[in-house]
Amino acid sequence: MTRLIGPEVEDRLDWLSLTRALAEGHERPPAEVRDSFIQKDGKTLLTRSAWIDGLGIAVKVATVFPENPAAGKPAVGGVMSLLSDADGALEAVIDFHLVTKWKTAGDSLLAATRLARPDSRNILIVGAGTVGQSLRQAYGAAFPEARFTLWNRSAEGAERFRATNPDIEIATDLETAVAQADIVTVATMAKEPVIRGDWLRPGQHIDLIGAFTPEMREADDTALQRARIFVDSRETVMGHIGELAIPLASGAIDEAAVLADYRDLGAFRRESDEEITLFKNGGGAHLDLMTGRYILDAAG
Repeated sequence: MTRLIGPEVEDRLDWLSLTRALAEGHERPPAEVRDSFIQKDGKTLLTRSAWIDGLGIAVKVATVFPENPAAGKPAVGGVMSLLSDADGALEAVIDFHLVTKWKTAGDSLLAATRLARPDSRNILIVGAGTVGQSLRQAYGAAFPEARFTLWNRSAEGAERFRATNPDIEIATDLETAVAQADIVTVATMAKEPVIRGDWLRPGQHIDLIGAFTPEMREADDTALQRARIFVDSRETVMGHIGELAIPLASGAIDEAAVLADYRDLGAFRRESDEEITLFKNGGGAHLDLMTGRYILDAAG
């Protein structure tokens, strides 16, 4: 019988349990993953599919309409189906926004729990959108003693964010906020870098989430050159997302600069307290599948 799962199950979910599920998912056979983009007049239709033996099949369809927020509508919509890899039966239809929220922030949190300094106490969120809200929850679970700062392009968006997160501080100068942070997590729709490598200081962890097309990026070449770089999946990030595809094409970095992806989780570690680590969250369909399976199991 097909399950319909929505946000009513969220009180059964836990951020650190999800990171463990993601880690365990990467111990299974490698995922078969396919992405398909259709772009028209600045809008995007993205279809992501994944198959992992023993875990199942996921098909996620997402739409990105950047002008929707001006009309009071969500910029992102879609649906996800979870199917059995044993007989192809539809097991569950899971709320798109529930899967996306937990997958996106959980993906970044898994990397941060291994790459960020455990004594990180100042976390900067760049971008006051929906993802920023979930990042506050996820990072708060792993770094409960940290204080949070938010920088957003518009003051109005920052104040809306603070209305639901009254303990957060609002930064007005991004360069200063970056320099003061132990962890910088960035979730924007930027096509030009918003994070400059010259702003970074030793010991930081940089988490880049927003870029998802070949034209998009959030950090400049200097940031990549100063950091030890990790990704969630070489297959879905390297040649497909501008964050790395652009500097790879220009020669600013080479493929050897990317040290590991989640297939080699043992390599996700700091070599010193002084190094800068940088993680690119590509959020492939295999992570949607792992997250969807975690949600279905947790729902009971």
